[in-house]
Amino acid sequence: MIELSQFYMGRDKTHAHILGSDLRANASRTVEAANKLLTLAKGAGVQLKPGQWGMVRSGWRPPDINGTTKGASKTSLHMQCLAVDLEDNNKALGRWCLANADTVLKDLNLWLEHPEATPSWCHVQLRPPGSGRRVFRP
Repeated sequence: MIELSQFYMGRDKTHAHILGSDLRANASRTVEAANKLLTLAKGAGVQLKPGQWGMVRSGWRPPDINGTTKGASKTSLHMQCLAVDLEDNNKALGRWCLANADTVLKDLNLWLEHPEATPSWCHVQLRPPGSGRRVFRP
């Protein structure tokens, strides 16, 4: 399970001046959905490497941090607290999400960046991509 503090990655303190109530509400929704996803995956027997459960690789990215993040989209939903990257070094979570896109992800209102595009993390977001596809490529 992840906590808001992990999602904010300390940026709620360093960038408090831009973290308004709308972003905080988005962050709460994102963390809640991610925790539901992790709970279901773990219950289904998804095996991550020890210490990975609940590890946020990337949560909220203020615009200045997003701008210096290698490979980040200029319109990344991380800036709006609508996306999270979860540690997934062995790709188990990403593969499980891919296999359950039409059920679990749909029920949780999550969209998945295709695991082939995410080398060691699982990216899920609360807003559909431009393609509208549940599983998308950047």
